[in-house]
Amino acid sequence: MIKQFVPQEFCIKCRGCCRFKEENSVWSPCLLDEEVQDLADKPGVPAASITLDRRLQPIANPDGGDFICPFLGIPDNKCKIYSIRPFECQLYPFLINLRRGKVLLTVDLNCPYVYERINSQEAKDYIAYLTKHLNSAALRSMLKDNPQIIQAYEEVREVAELSLPDEAE
Repeated sequence: MIKQFVPQEFCIKCRGCCRFKEENSVWSPCLLDEEVQDLADKPGVPAASITLDRRLQPIANPDGGDFICPFLGIPDNKCKIYSIRPFECQLYPFLINLRRGKVLLTVDLNCPYVYERINSQEAKDYIAYLTKHLNSAALRSMLKDNPQIIQAYEEVREVAELSLPDEAE
């Protein structure tokens, strides 16, 4: 489990993430191979929740206007699978991004918590922690085995370069 930067209390009040403008949004979390199986084995998780390209399939927001994660509880704004939430959900508002042939750690500044704190020592320390964690042998291997997790997000801020998984590993 990745140590969180944004406090859960802030996320619950925010109502920003887990919502998408389009049904097929690049922002919908991409799943690791093992997460697909874990969710498929979980009772009550409809197969339609996971797309063929290993993403969580947003559903129409019952409150109207946009799409939401199928695991977002509307009344309380809480994740129904928080204890087993996907890697990308644990990582957010930080993202693994591919740009100019490099794998980068980026951050979505649409998160108001991060936007206000991105230049703080707290953020710098967290970015150092996250970079070290993502550059570990185990996570490099995970990235190699799950290339779908490396996306091409737009309108994000680059914060660190990550080591590419070596083919020899």
